[in-house]
Amino acid sequence: MAYAIGHISGCHLNPAVSVGLWAGGRFPANELLPYTITQVLGGIVAGGVLFLIASGQADFNVAAGFASNGFGEHSPGGYSLLAALVAEVVMTMMFLLVILGATDARAPAGMAPVAIGLCLTLIHLITIPVTNTSVNPARSTTVAVYVGDWAITQLWLFLVAPIVGAGHWGAHLSLHWQR
Repeated sequence: MAYAIGHISGCHLNPAVSVGLWAGGRFPANELLPYTITQVLGGIVAGGVLFLIASGQADFNVAAGFASNGFGEHSPGGYSLLAALVAEVVMTMMFLLVILGATDARAPAGMAPVAIGLCLTLIHLITIPVTNTSVNPARSTTVAVYVGDWAITQLWLFLVAPIVGAGHWGAHLSLHWQR
């Protein structure tokens, strides 16, 4: 996606990344809210397309989760709230570390999408068993809207944790790299 739409929007598909880039001094504050709204609305539309496709299967049951993020009994591996919180904060921090590092003016040109894509793949391999992987509040919101019930009740974690991880790391790296 970064190669496909990076030149249009910077490939901003994730509110946590936008917050982290803003905290790191790489994204204007006045664009944060419009980008976030667009990211969530775009995700809801994409989730609707996936819902239409998935519901074409005879035994489809949206209540089974529809890849919603969860903890406790709704975690794929039965992980606790604390484990889910730590996983989402830390993995989002690491995602921002790679994004900010790979897109820095001193980084090798043209390689950022590869580094970012591989990092996101690794994050998914690590956290799918824990939470079904969020690190993106828009992604979490979009499927929770279709599942409702428990997915909406647990959504707060998948809104807060990525924003905290991204915002903290973006601000920290900004201070460190400006020296």
